[in-house]
Amino acid sequence: MTSIARKNLVEDIPRFLVAQAGIMFAVSLVTIQTGLQYGFAQSSSQLISQSRADIWVTSKNMQHIGLSTPINYEQVAKARQVAGVSQAEGVIIRGGLWHELESDKISSITMVGAVPGGMLFPTSNIIHGSFNDLKEPYRFIIDQTSLKSLNLQKLGEVGEINYIPAKLVGFTEGTQSIVFGTLMFTSLESANTYANYGSQIASRVNDTGSSPKQLASTDPISFILIRAKPGQNIEQLRRKLEETLPDTRAYTREAMAEVTQSYWQERSGIGFVLGIGAVVGIVVGSVVVSQILYASVTDHIKEFGTLKAMGASDWFIYSVIIEQGLWMAIIGYIPGMAVCLGVAAWTATSQGIVILITPTSAVVVLGITALMCVCSAIFAIQKVTRVDPAIVFKG
Repeated sequence: MTSIARKNLVEDIPRFLVAQAGIMFAVSLVTIQTGLQYGFAQSSSQLISQSRADIWVTSKNMQHIGLSTPINYEQVAKARQVAGVSQAEGVIIRGGLWHELESDKISSITMVGAVPGGMLFPTSNIIHGSFNDLKEPYRFIIDQTSLKSLNLQKLGEVGEINYIPAKLVGFTEGTQSIVFGTLMFTSLESANTYANYGSQIASRVNDTGSSPKQLASTDPISFILIRAKPGQNIEQLRRKLEETLPDTRAYTREAMAEVTQSYWQERSGIGFVLGIGAVVGIVVGSVVVSQILYASVTDHIKEFGTLKAMGASDWFIYSVIIEQGLWMAIIGYIPGMAVCLGVAAWTATSQGIVILITPTSAVVVLGITALMCVCSAIFAIQKVTRVDPAIVFKG
């Protein structure tokens, strides 16, 4: 048997559809804004989380993976001498300039230089080529979603990074960063040449077959990746590294990711901006639903008066209105979440932008939607509390 609440809802289809549109808008805005916030945080620490390093060694004043003063390459050799260290590799993460030769256009990029096949590069994300191809001089790999922004179409194309030739040898997927923009993966030696010697040797490099400059002990790098020996206590090794390497800090992989995420969420203001968008969605949805429910109660005021005259309790009448609100929440939530999942899939594949929607966040949004609609129902209940049962007998 159809409940009074559901009967009242579908009695006026146009009004019902307007209410559902408002709820869908609220669900979509809250889900996408929070998904962008979580996705942004995940993207900011993606290189860290995908690495196979146990410990990241940074400068003492590192703020996040993209903001750190350099350390000398000689620290890598010192790190290898620390008891418990199985492997130590240098990493360079530095901004650069991409020059597309055919159109003569330039773009900003972020170079990620590391040992090919080492601890940093996410081998599971490669879809064309191999990170071992980076052993050849001046080769690079990018995420497939970055091709259009760099005006590249296929493997083997050549451009310039900081005015030094660079050849595309592979594609990845799922490595695009919202924070750092276009990531270009290359070897440590090539990145060192691009970052530190581009203006000095560009005139002497006219093809991608020349050899990049080998790192000197005083050359600046960004981080040192450490892999511990089997059975080694990671916390003890972390403290040893900080004691051995002056002016550095050592973080476990998890701690490094947390530091980076915290910076972008708390200190950059991005979390606040995205949070405002979510609040706007809730406010708009609440206003629409409360107005629709209030109008519905007004239209059925005599019916509610009849129920009161027949001895129905206030709680029974309140439950009818609250049930209307809950049904509106559920019916509006399902298509709203479906739209969000579709948008998230599209942005991930076409733009490399992660809108992170987890089962937990989906349940939280459902709870917010239900609470929003119940609060709107409570607003409408105020109309019923003032109903005089005698209204039934009035003309």
